[in-house]
Amino acid sequence: MKKSIVLVHGAWMDASVWYKVTPWLEQQGFEVIAVNLPGHGSDTTPFDKITMDTYVDAVKTAIGDREKVILAGHSMAGMVISAVAEQIPSRIGRLVYIAAYLPQNGESLYQISQQDKDSHIGQFWRQDDPDHYGPAYIAAEGIAECFAADAPLEDIQRLVDRHKADALGPMVAPVALSDAHFGALPKTYICTKKDNAVSYNLQQWMTQRTKVDSILDLDTSHSPFFSAPEQLARMIAGA
Repeated sequence: MKKSIVLVHGAWMDASVWYKVTPWLEQQGFEVIAVNLPGHGSDTTPFDKITMDTYVDAVKTAIGDREKVILAGHSMAGMVISAVAEQIPSRIGRLVYIAAYLPQNGESLYQISQQDKDSHIGQFWRQDDPDHYGPAYIAAEGIAECFAADAPLEDIQRLVDRHKADALGPMVAPVALSDAHFGALPKTYICTKKDNAVSYNLQQWMTQRTKVDSILDLDTSHSPFFSAPEQLARMIAGA
């Protein structure tokens, strides 16, 4: 049986961001599953139907009956993989956080992000209907700066072309985590030192307050799957 790696993308992205990482992992003999969350990529789930639970269910469905899965989440997906781990801990071998939000019990992404004074997301955050919690997106001129300042131009253009608004529900939803399930699983955190979305300072803060077995550094922006794909893949595979 091949060892399975399940990759979960972050906000304003989709499963295609792993296109450089997946072939390398497959060449090393892994089964690789890149999950596309509801409302992302070509998925047209209405915003009002998208919740943290729908994200979690999508990942659980992708895992199926596999065991000892390496479950990796980028950025916002740190919240998702944490919630998945709480619900099906026996199927997870290790959690890998890639420039990702690492919550404690009862926290939401929104709460954690308020601690990040170095993120550039706020200045480019846009909502067409903020009074009614309408979906949010990043202004086109801020996409490269926030997510992929060091990426090849074709990947930056890819992000701009595929960018679409995200539902706010999952961002404000607290996750319920316990020491017995989520807390007991081994964790790796891959930091991105030149990150303008989830700052390196915030990443360090999150890993200091939650038990993480190994902390690795990449000298990249928020999207190492574009700028350092093989290095990232090696870190995921070695987790």
